[in-house]
Amino acid sequence: MNKEENQLYKFESLSDFHRVFGLQKPLHPMISFIDIKDMKVKANELPSSIALNFYKIAYKTLLCGKAKYGQNYYDFGEGGLVFTAPNQIFESPTDNPNSGYILLIHPDFFLSYPLAKKIREYGFFSYAANEALHLSDKEKTTIMSIFGIIDDELNSRIDDFSQDVIISQVELLLNYSNRFYKRQFITRKAANNDLLQKLEEILEDHFRSENSLKHGILTVQYLSERLNISASYLSDMLRSFTGQNAQHHIHNKLVEKAKEKLSTSNLSVSEIAYQLGFEHPQSFSRLFKIKTNLSPIEFRQSFN
Repeated sequence: MNKEENQLYKFESLSDFHRVFGLQKPLHPMISFIDIKDMKVKANELPSSIALNFYKIAYKTLLCGKAKYGQNYYDFGEGGLVFTAPNQIFESPTDNPNSGYILLIHPDFFLSYPLAKKIREYGFFSYAANEALHLSDKEKTTIMSIFGIIDDELNSRIDDFSQDVIISQVELLLNYSNRFYKRQFITRKAANNDLLQKLEEILEDHFRSENSLKHGILTVQYLSERLNISASYLSDMLRSFTGQNAQHHIHNKLVEKAKEKLSTSNLSVSEIAYQLGFEHPQSFSRLFKIKTNLSPIEFRQSFN
């Protein structure tokens, strides 16, 4: 396989993944636990981009170097967990695989289990690679113990209870990861505070320069791109600090600006809606009513 000839390679099955990375055939067709040290492929033999048809949870012990959070870089060297959802496209590693473990799970493995639907609620599957979950020694011990149970279950006899046991461990792993990410939002408070400050600057500049007239209503994707972080990470970070996701934050800012215009100008409701990026004034009025229990006209009258 060559980076020049294959710009994107999609792994349709676990067997395909094992073959490309020089591993023995998986013990189970829909779930596999891999020791990275067993992977024999060289980085320069991989395509430039990869997509998987299954979930990947990877713990890499040597995530050395710098990670970018917003406009800043933060050193880390303790390793961490990286989550990938099916059909996400990501760049191939630029160096040979380091030590760690990879858990691959085909979505069909969860069929008939509540986790099939619930797994979509874990936002970290949409995080970028530089938004990895960095574990303390105690947290690492917890995650490694779950990995160990899954590995033992796959390597021992597979019976009628195997799938139940493994799925319960996967759900436990995801719940612990959710908890540890909440801790990370707190421990990386300085970095996240910088992001929040930058977010407010972007919002203020957006309304001050009347970008709404050019680009329409603000979106979470627009803000995340300006901050150089994933949309899911932005929403989860805001939820951790404010209790509201990024979409709610945008709506609150829109209503705040609308209140300013309604109370300090003679602009019509339609003109204000247009200035804030709404294509239809009815959509603006509906949002304003939801947030304030008053229509824009009622707000202006009560203010006066």
